[in-house]
Amino acid sequence: MRKLLLLLTVVTVGLVFIARLFYLQVYNKQAYNLFEDSAIKKVYDYPKRGYVYDRNGKLLVANQPSYDVMVIPREVEPLDTLEFCRLLKISKDDFKKTYNRAKNYSPRLPSVFVPQLSKTDYAVLQEKMRKFKGFYIQKRFLRDYRTSIGANVLGDIGEVNQRIIERQPYYKMGDLIGKQGVELSYENILRGVKGIKFIQKDRFNKNIGPYKEGRYDTLPQPGKDIKITIDSDLQQYGELLMTNKRGGIVAIDPSNGEILALVSAPSYNPNILVGRGRSKNFTQLFRDSIAKPLFDRGLQAQYPPGSPFKVINALIGLQEGVINTGDKVTCRMGYYYGSRKLTGCHHHKSPVDMNNGIAQSCNAYFVNAYRKIVDKYDDAGNAMNTWAKHAKSFGLGNYLGYDLPVGQKGRIPDGDYYDRAYGDNRWGSTYIVSNAIGQGEVEATPIQLANMAAAIGNRGYYYTPHIIKDIEGETIDTKYTTPKYTTIDKRHFEPVIQGMFDVYNKGTAATLRIPGIDICGKTGTAENFIKIDSVKTQLTDHSIFVAFAPKDNPKIAIAVFVENGYWGSRFAGRMASLMIEKYIKGEITRTDMEHWILTHSLENEYAKPYSGEPFKINGETTLQVVDKVVADKVEKLENDDLSNSIRINANQPNQK
Repeated sequence: MRKLLLLLTVVTVGLVFIARLFYLQVYNKQAYNLFEDSAIKKVYDYPKRGYVYDRNGKLLVANQPSYDVMVIPREVEPLDTLEFCRLLKISKDDFKKTYNRAKNYSPRLPSVFVPQLSKTDYAVLQEKMRKFKGFYIQKRFLRDYRTSIGANVLGDIGEVNQRIIERQPYYKMGDLIGKQGVELSYENILRGVKGIKFIQKDRFNKNIGPYKEGRYDTLPQPGKDIKITIDSDLQQYGELLMTNKRGGIVAIDPSNGEILALVSAPSYNPNILVGRGRSKNFTQLFRDSIAKPLFDRGLQAQYPPGSPFKVINALIGLQEGVINTGDKVTCRMGYYYGSRKLTGCHHHKSPVDMNNGIAQSCNAYFVNAYRKIVDKYDDAGNAMNTWAKHAKSFGLGNYLGYDLPVGQKGRIPDGDYYDRAYGDNRWGSTYIVSNAIGQGEVEATPIQLANMAAAIGNRGYYYTPHIIKDIEGETIDTKYTTPKYTTIDKRHFEPVIQGMFDVYNKGTAATLRIPGIDICGKTGTAENFIKIDSVKTQLTDHSIFVAFAPKDNPKIAIAVFVENGYWGSRFAGRMASLMIEKYIKGEITRTDMEHWILTHSLENEYAKPYSGEPFKINGETTLQVVDKVVADKVEKLENDDLSNSIRINANQPNQK
């Protein structure tokens, strides 16, 4: 009986083993996974990242070799820690912290121990790496920015975090990924595909050669080169004009939606975010709550559009049939509702028709037009919904859909917005007249204003603004080549465009004409307030200008927003005029205007009230009060090299 039991046990165990082997080798359809085999070492070969060129083929971003010290924690053997730290130029505490982090991530998978060694450090360390078991050097490529401009456009690359790894399994700890700008938007195209080598290890965990003679090894596939729409010369010139100023400049080619320049000020040199100093430099940029160099004012800053928005109200008024080009409005230095003055206005000839209303930027004319639009309908909510639909058709109050990773939608209020603010049907046109002149609740980003100018220059349509011009071996997404039409009939654009043309001929920008170029534009001045201890204080106004040129078949549409720049033609108008001349003519003939812009700073302009008189609160200047109340604890930049890379030292908050 015992013999029978023993035999039965042996047979049963044998059958179990046979069944399991049959299941694993025949029935189980799950493929053998090399990546999960702990006896196989995986060594990645990183590809070269794709190059970035400007629209004219100028190389902006290339690659440079870099060397990472990698660690596999479970393979580490006792070592001379002090010597190793000395070679890596790190402290013993750094060693312990980094090693423990790598071990917690995975004892058997490689992690970056010290990233981005220089060639000199690599040469010294390479000779002694045999002494440090479990560590090895991995070559990869970092970015080499061949320019000091366009940091907000080009972006940068940095290490992935655990959240990215969980969301995108392609990446492993220590891999680099695009963090901002084009590097982020076109990461999948620029990064290429990693190669991999599988190394067989024996039971003593020593390498014994390629697994299956390298049958499963793959070579890296380099990233694809891209050409972006930016004109680097125009971008550089725009950044030069914005020296010691704050704001944004956006220039677009109306014929195709290509972004010619995207300037944000203050800015920084993209090269400071490359190499071992990246983390420190990025932290300082991020913590600079005054200059905010990482904040892209061209895409993210939401400002009151000011007087350029008047042309939208003119077009809506014509479309809705409540005004015509011959209507004249009397202006008594503002618009009056009974005996109450709702808005002011500067001095100009009166009465004015549409043409002169645009050319002279008459507030009274456009408040009158706006009230007619709203009062056309018995229900103010429906009127505002109709008005908002027209305004949004120009790309305002919406995310434009461009191919850069940051942005804001601005604001175009509708009927629901005011019902929430005042109560259902408890408001009317006199409550919201500030919208007529681009103040009030209306907000727009500089790129939206540039796109608006492009739509007007095209007589009613625009292409989605985009930064990509060409991808090696691929075609551009059709959403960037398909026109979008506004809700305004084409016939209504000509009289408005003539008014914008007369802004240069006889209006508020008459001193900014460019010989040989017909420009259509609109100046703007946006009021600028700040609350200090619940007291609303008016500071220096913002300077705004939108334009397109030439008048027929325009080649460039532009929006310039200069914070605290006084009135439209003072800073923004001059800068827009110079940018247009630079792009169309290729040179600047009005060097006196250029010299004026370059020698006039707005670094501390916010410290002055609107009157320009010295302004103090309890004996302290606005600068001191803002530092204490608004900015709270401002961490000043301590690194001189980094300070020099930021093109402004203005100690002021971001004002709208």
